[in-house]
Amino acid sequence: MKLKQLFIGVAAVAGLAAFTNVQAKDLEKVTFGTNWFAQAEHGGFYQAKAEGIYEKYGLDVEIKMGGPQVNGMQLLAAGRIDMLMGYPMASIKAVSEGLPVVTVAGIFQKDPQAIIAHSDVSSLQDLADKKLPLYIATSAHTSFYPWLKAKYGFTDDMVRPYTFSVAPFLADKGVAQQGYVTSEPYAVMQGGETPNVFLMADSGYPPYAETIETTRKMLKTKPDTVKRFVQATMEGWVSYMNNPAPGNALIKKDNPEMTDDQIAFSLKTLKQYQMISGGDAATLGLGVMTDARWQTLYDLMVQEKLLEKPVNIKDVYSLEFLPAAPVLLPSATAVAAE
Repeated sequence: MKLKQLFIGVAAVAGLAAFTNVQAKDLEKVTFGTNWFAQAEHGGFYQAKAEGIYEKYGLDVEIKMGGPQVNGMQLLAAGRIDMLMGYPMASIKAVSEGLPVVTVAGIFQKDPQAIIAHSDVSSLQDLADKKLPLYIATSAHTSFYPWLKAKYGFTDDMVRPYTFSVAPFLADKGVAQQGYVTSEPYAVMQGGETPNVFLMADSGYPPYAETIETTRKMLKTKPDTVKRFVQATMEGWVSYMNNPAPGNALIKKDNPEMTDDQIAFSLKTLKQYQMISGGDAATLGLGVMTDARWQTLYDLMVQEKLLEKPVNIKDVYSLEFLPAAPVLLPSATAVAAE
């Protein structure tokens, strides 16, 4: 691990030292739910567990995988998990519906959702102008597709139902599809084609992704627990980006179908696009969120009529639980070059 590149403030170091000698019996149990099966996109959480970083902060963290049949928001609201890997648009909607959930950190500074096209498509605007069929999930209609329609002129007659497979894309040179920039492009390349990938975040799509959510009850009764979890997780991400082997071992233990090649591709892509360390995180630290960014997202949702009820956006998130001193990755240039 390149410890000389890990810059953690004096307060964080002091906090770490305070928990170095905590015995296992004294650890506080915390259950964290992810948004899908274990993968490199969850690496910092698994690394913090594998390397004992959570334990150093007095926490015994159980990571529960998400999946297609898991409703993480429901589990969080019911108190069956303590924290959740969330998504800001879903969080805003949940709060507008009265659920007592709060976002306390934003791991991905860019939403990894991308549009994947064949090599003859040069841009998102080109795709819209050509009116090519686009395979998207139902959830896209309440997230990124209204943004695509407003910004580029995408139309509803372009939409085809997404099957969560790249097979239709590989079989038809005249279509495009949604996909995570860290995942589906790898599957397409395994199928013998190098696609053009358009990360919507790089064109202004505003959400964070892979946030850390908890409940108002948790923030009221165990605020220090939340703060320690956030701090340890950010340190876990720095460790993972430098030496991912320990976290990868736990990822593959939870998800035996995950391959080394897929993990390597995902990790390379996280670095290439500066998903974790880019934007405000480059100077303000991992997990950072800003009032302005949340307001921009809320304004988009209101403009596109994605909310049935208005909400005070500051009820959706809190900046109080981010590390007191920034936890920083090496420079973007150094990370990208690895």
